[in-house]
Amino acid sequence: MRSRSPVWNGFLVLDKPPGVTSFEALGAVKRAFDTGRVGHTGTLDRFARGVLVALVGRYARLSEYFTASEKVYVAGVRFGSETDTLDPEGQVVARGPLPERSALEAALPSFRGDILQAPPAFSAVHIDGKRAYERALAGEDVKPEPRPVTIRDLALETYEDGLAVLRVRCSKGTYIRSLARDIALACGSRAHLETLVRESSGPFRIGEGVPPESAGPDTLRTLAPGLCESLGLPQVRLAPGQEPFFLRGGPLSRGRFEKAPDVEGFLGVFSSEETFLGVIESRGGRYSYRVVLGGS
Repeated sequence: MRSRSPVWNGFLVLDKPPGVTSFEALGAVKRAFDTGRVGHTGTLDRFARGVLVALVGRYARLSEYFTASEKVYVAGVRFGSETDTLDPEGQVVARGPLPERSALEAALPSFRGDILQAPPAFSAVHIDGKRAYERALAGEDVKPEPRPVTIRDLALETYEDGLAVLRVRCSKGTYIRSLARDIALACGSRAHLETLVRESSGPFRIGEGVPPESAGPDTLRTLAPGLCESLGLPQVRLAPGQEPFFLRGGPLSRGRFEKAPDVEGFLGVFSSEETFLGVIESRGGRYSYRVVLGGS
């Protein structure tokens, strides 16, 4: 009789190299763990490098909590030409003069804080039930609607010969390609991204990432209390002996916890032995399940 393969649940931090799609990087993870249950916390374009968090097995259910975190990018913005994809792999569709450094610096403040940003035509956003990039590839004139994003920090690190290096700390859903496009237009120029590195995604840093081909059980991690807090999930512990009850989805009450939650919102639930078990929501003294990692 053929033995069953181990069932893996957890996450790992990848350092995706340029020239590889996020789908291809996750494919390496699927092969390493022999499972199709692998999610991620935000794609990176083929030309980009950096942090890509892969969620394996039941941890794929936690995607929304991992993706809610801020991200930090270092972007190489090439002024003088705009491509249809807003990256180095596209076709040039417009040209403009190189801006002076003073003009570039003067434009940056208007992009800090809460702004409205139109995603690129070549993006995965949906327009009337179809991906924007699918419409763009079909020759349609695609203009995604602007949506709110937050740019926490935006700094010009260097600018030489038409190449600006920007450091950006931003909310989820921000397109750095769109940011490059819009900054260039504000300077009376055109631009596209030449390089992009995602240095961090929430608490996860590029230095702790592994290449996709190195993914394996020894790189798999699970949430610990401190890390859970850094994802915006305050921790709560079950009272001793309550783990089976929680994993079965039994009714929750204050007495099920070592200390009743004193905050509202989403909470990360741990056993009395600090094993991560799932997520609940606390509202007005009532508790409801959001994710339970037990079961099949």
